[in-house]
Formats: sequence, C-alpha cells, structure tokens
Amino acid sequence: MRQARRHLLASIASLTALAAYARPGRAEALDDTLASLQRRWRPRLAWRPDPSWRAQALAAARRLMLLPGDDGGAFATDVLAEQDRGTHVAQALTLRGALGDRVPALYLRPKAAGPHPAVLVMHDHGARFDIGKEKLVRPLAASPAADAWAQRYYGGRFVGDTLADAGFAVLAIDALGWGERGRAGFARDDQQALASHLMQLGHSWAGVIASDDLRSHRWLRERPEVDAGRVAVLGFSMGALRAWQLAAVSDDVSACVAAHWMCTREGLLRAGEHTLQGQSAFSMAHPGLAAELDHPDVASLIAPRPLLLFGSQEDRLFPWDATQAAWQLLARAWPGGTGFGTQATAGGHRFDLAQQRHACNWLIHHT
Repeated sequence: MRQARRHLLASIASLTALAAYARPGRAEALDDTLASLQRRWRPRLAWRPDPSWRAQALAAARRLMLLPGDDGGAFATDVLAEQDRGTHVAQALTLRGALGDRVPALYLRPKAAGPHPAVLVMHDHGARFDIGKEKLVRPLAASPAADAWAQRYYGGRFVGDTLADAGFAVLAIDALGWGERGRAGFARDDQQALASHLMQLGHSWAGVIASDDLRSHRWLRERPEVDAGRVAVLGFSMGALRAWQLAAVSDDVSACVAAHWMCTREGLLRAGEHTLQGQSAFSMAHPGLAAELDHPDVASLIAPRPLLLFGSQEDRLFPWDATQAAWQLLARAWPGGTGFGTQATAGGHRFDLAQQRHACNWLIHHT
C-alpha cells in the first residue's frame, strides 16, 4: 500500500512539473530562442567567387555528408533475375552498400554495343516506404503500388523507361528504410527511431543514404558497357536532393538533374514548413552541415559541370520565393549561365512526362 501510494505521489509530481513546463510563457520562450538562433545563422563557408572557396567547401561537405572511408568492401554484385524489354535488359540485383549490407537495385542495360552513357536515378521520399527503386524503374514483377505511384507523381511513366529508350544505362537502388531495405509496416514515426539508432552508433541516416548513392554511382562507372566519363544523376523530390548533393561531393558525376528539391535553408525554416516537422527531415538532414553551408552553397560545388533544376510555384513543400532565391544564388557559380538551367513548371510537386522528356533531351546534350 505504501509503495503504491509513493508511486501515485510521484506520478502526480511528474504531471505537476509537466504542467508547469507547458504553462503559458514556456512555449513562447522556446520559440523566441529558436527565432533568435535563426536570425543569427550565417553559414561559415557561404559561396565566394575566389578559387580557395571550393577546396574548403568541398572538404567540409565530404566530411559532414559522407561516412568516413568506404568500408563497404567490394560490390559483390548478385544478379537475381532479368527480363528482356526489347531495346534493353532489366535486371534485379543486389550490391554491397557503405555499411556492408546488401542493397537491392534495378538495372536497365542497353542491348546495343556500348559504351553507353548512364544515369543513376534516385527515388523520392513520399512518406511511402514499401517501394523505393520501383518508383523510378518498372520492376520485373507486377506491382500495383509502383504503377499507382508512377501515375500519381510521374505522369504514368517510369523515369527509367524514358531514359533507357533514349539509350542510357539506368540504375536505381533502395535507400535505407525503403523497399526491400525497410521492414514490414515501416511508417512515418519509425523514421526517428531509425535515425536515432544510427546516431547512437556514430552515423547519420542522411549520411548512409549519401554514401550508398556514391557507391552506386561508382558501380555504374565500373560497368564495362558504360562510358565512365558520362554517368549523370537524376532525382525527384528527396531524390533531387540526393542527386545534387552527390554531384556536389563527387567530381565523377558528369551532369545532374534535380526536380523539385532546391530551396534556401531560410525558406525551409519558416513556421509550418515540412522540414520542421521532424520524422521525415532526418533522412535529409546532415548534422553540422548548416553551420558551414546552405543548400545552394553545396550545389554550387557542381559548377562548372551541368546542372538542371525544376521547380513549381504551386509546390506546397517549397516556398516559391525561396526556391527562386536559391536559383539566383546558384547562378553566380556558372558565369554566363553555361551549363546551368532552371525550368519552372505547372502542377506542383510532380515530375510528369513532359518534364522527363525535357530532362532526357537535356542529358543527351550535356552528358
């Protein structure tokens, strides 16, 4: 009885303390603290036109965005199945990732004699985790989920098919947590648990994703049928961020197409923006990076290699004024605009067939 009474009193005390913390004034004080911090924020390595900037910024980006070293070992590629698709062959395979785990992938290999240009395509976030690579490359087996996703965000067309029909070799992998690299029932709230688990082990979720993308690009460059000097990257939404950040840290990326993920950090730190909601932000947030570089600063490392950006005034995830501000900041790194392009689109957050065709033609010219 006494023990139960002590537990009851302790619970009441805890609730009283919580109520005191949550009473009016506390939330405002926290908001004021964050607002003040945001007003003082200035990235230490913001873009500068002098040659020394790139070396400093590139070193910082690689240190903060990638896992140290490359301990994933050899790729140990296993081809699990393949399918003849007329002009090309589709393969389901696995590679070894940066953590040494098996990374499921879909690869489209042209039948014609090479070497061929290639594109590493990167899937979006979408708060849907049961499919990943299948969002961009039509899987070998029927997938109603993948078909529905392509219809909703990609104009009913798989991006990989568009590129393969144009003669590109195409690779897509599952990012950690998506597709075959997730667990049954993985949902929005599980993201924080995954990110926390990795942080407790000295890693970051965003860093694992970026490092796996880097290894996947190297796998493409080492394929005998691929022209190693003509391997581009392309992504939509979170995949766009993955694309431009990979192109920034790897000079081996020949060109980059990033659709509907480019914005100043200030624009994404406004009240109500999705990056402040937690959960989904962890897959795209590199610890410590903001102290050194803004998003356009990172993407400026791609210059003078070609970069094409898509954005939409109707996109509710990215404030249009902040997207345009990012484009203007980036333009400084490409004097004269050579190799740098932007495309404003209608319809909001989607990468439809018209955009895919524009991107494909652009890659043919610039890769």
